[in-house]
Amino acid sequence: MSSVNKVILIGHLGTDPEVRHLEGGSTVAQFRLATNEFYKDKQGNRVERTEWHNVVAWRGLAETVEKYIKKGQQVYVEGKIRTRQYQDKDQQTRYVTEIVADEITMLGGGGRSHGEQQGNQAASQANNATAEPNTFRQEPELNELPF
Repeated sequence: MSSVNKVILIGHLGTDPEVRHLEGGSTVAQFRLATNEFYKDKQGNRVERTEWHNVVAWRGLAETVEKYIKKGQQVYVEGKIRTRQYQDKDQQTRYVTEIVADEITMLGGGGRSHGEQQGNQAASQANNATAEPNTFRQEPELNELPF
């Protein structure tokens, strides 16, 4: 049986996305996403727990994130979880776990102006003709297709 690596998150951006344009022409966007969980402790007090997620978007999806996604906005993110390692400045091996986004949908009002909403819909339609308004999907590269 095959395995599944799928993550679905709904949360708010903690910072504006950090976008880099790489030498090979690729674009990468990174941002932190906060998800909240509420529960009652033994004394009956309501407790909020916030989990922070590192989200990464590539190529066209990253360019869309750069144009339309801002700090504080609520978004739906669908993707896969990846852990990568790197060497820090002291040559210590470090690990970081990230969500590699395949789809991002803007939720709620988020304080966007009417012009931004129109731009979002146009970008969404350009990204994927079958996408819902304000939904952005990462199209697979030819060498990433499973056949």
